[in-house]
Amino acid sequence: MTSKKSALGFGFQPDQSQHHFLVTIPRSADGTVLFYERFKWQEGVEQQQLDDLFDKAKAMISKHKWKLIEEAVRTEFNRRLKKEGIVAGKWKTGQVPVERLLGKELLILVWSIEDSDPSVIPIAIRNWLGLSPEERWWLYTMTNASTGKLHDKRGWRKAIRYALTENPVEENRKQMDLFEFLFEQQKDE
Repeated sequence: MTSKKSALGFGFQPDQSQHHFLVTIPRSADGTVLFYERFKWQEGVEQQQLDDLFDKAKAMISKHKWKLIEEAVRTEFNRRLKKEGIVAGKWKTGQVPVERLLGKELLILVWSIEDSDPSVIPIAIRNWLGLSPEERWWLYTMTNASTGKLHDKRGWRKAIRYALTENPVEENRKQMDLFEFLFEQQKDE
């Protein structure tokens, strides 16, 4: 039996590449979850020191919206990490590093819901899951090139929102029931 490769957060291995995303999750229920793209990892520190000059804030959403997507994202990422033989990740309060490609995929979902009503989040999750990783990476590249900063809410960023929240994909009823169940569970918390 092969042992799993260790990683920080979700698949981040600083010895392989320093490029990663950092999700900061506040303790308070009414706080804001922030997403950063970073190119340097500070070894041996409990908490990464963010530098506005180098660490690029990409998005922010309410903790409420975060709670509505975190389980679906965790499940999707851990399914893929398992295939790669990498230890599973989990979301926790504080800073959670995310491997660069997974981080790009996460940002596509976050950008799609940042200015949306929470009621459309299950549709966004289904559509996001309906995209292949390569499609998510391409969408990230196109969106990030023109509207990838924290407060850019136009162009590609707006198109991502419409594409994922107002364009439901057809799928089997069992999967829809699962997402509706997860959404209702998060709403009740």
